[in-house]
Amino acid sequence: MKLIAWAIALAAAGMTPAAAAQATQAAPQAAQPQAAQAQAGTPASAQPGPQSPATAQGAAPSTPQTANAGAITTTETGISRTLPEKNIGVPVRAGVGIQEQVTDVGRYAAEFHNNWLLLLCALISLFVLGLLGWAIVRFRRSANPTPSRTSHNTALEVAWTLIPVLILVAIAIPSMRLLRSQYSPPPADLTVKVVGNQWFWTYQYPDQGGFEIVSNMLKERADVPAGQRFRTDADGPPLLAVDERLVIPVGKVVKFQVTSNDVIHAFWVPAFWSKIDANPGQLNEIWAKVDRPGVYFGQCTELCGARHAYMPIAVEVVPEAQFAAWVASKGGTMPGARPAAAPAAAPAAPATAAPPGAAPRGTTPVPPTPTAAQQGATPTPAAAQPAANR
Repeated sequence: MKLIAWAIALAAAGMTPAAAAQATQAAPQAAQPQAAQAQAGTPASAQPGPQSPATAQGAAPSTPQTANAGAITTTETGISRTLPEKNIGVPVRAGVGIQEQVTDVGRYAAEFHNNWLLLLCALISLFVLGLLGWAIVRFRRSANPTPSRTSHNTALEVAWTLIPVLILVAIAIPSMRLLRSQYSPPPADLTVKVVGNQWFWTYQYPDQGGFEIVSNMLKERADVPAGQRFRTDADGPPLLAVDERLVIPVGKVVKFQVTSNDVIHAFWVPAFWSKIDANPGQLNEIWAKVDRPGVYFGQCTELCGARHAYMPIAVEVVPEAQFAAWVASKGGTMPGARPAAAPAAAPAAPATAAPPGAAPRGTTPVPPTPTAAQQGATPTPAAAQPAANR
């Protein structure tokens, strides 16, 4: 049995680098058809054939055809990108505690955690530590050569049963309030469908015309070929910056419908206090109402494969006017916006005199009514039949 176990372990160790090398070789092969298409002057989006997500992850802009064949090609537009704010919406090096929250639900949860749960944990820990120290000193062997044989104490047993129950009730009441506020959202002002893929995100805006954007992590400058986009400090921290951000308006209730195209992912933005699984074939919902413009980063928090660590989320919260301009730059329309007016019809040409007997322009000619002589001269179908058929 030991030999079989060693053989299985060696086989698994040998297959892992082989699979990684195969995936690495597949990416350049998938990128070759796109390079040929670019040289031929044909748009890549118009060419058939699948595109590797690994190739799309390093490209700029990225539009994996496996996400949605009808997705709009995402390119840099004239809409300015918000710069990330220091220590806001990002992990803080050597930081302690929860990220600064920018939603009402997040602030309530942070206060519950910092001002109640941590305090309660500290008091319980100090009580247990003091009780343990008192028992060590009070009931040491030198002070009690004859140990007590007490087996029951009614008051003590009631106390150590009732006190934990009261502690749990004190924790449960604010916890239920938090869960109710998280999963009983107000009417949504905006709906965004979030779809997890291996290993990138797609965001759809059904209320703004149904357009879709594809979001991939931006690699470092040394990791991309010449001419491709790479991460800068204006995009965000390493391993968190993306080429296309999820953009939402400030002060609006946004409903996120979260699902997956392949395996289980998780959509998590710490500054929103929002985290929910993305399950294939299932639509989960969370909501957020962000009251502070800025850029907020998150990650997939469900182990989803080899590149799970390279699946970041970047949410840009902007004023409503800037959001409307961004939607227009992506080819979408805001709800209630009037479509562009059609151009006025060309003026009609002046009427010309019709020749005698001709129908006026724009009318259908009516055939003349035959005279009685013409009607008598024209044989009827019955009269034209041979006598034999009569």
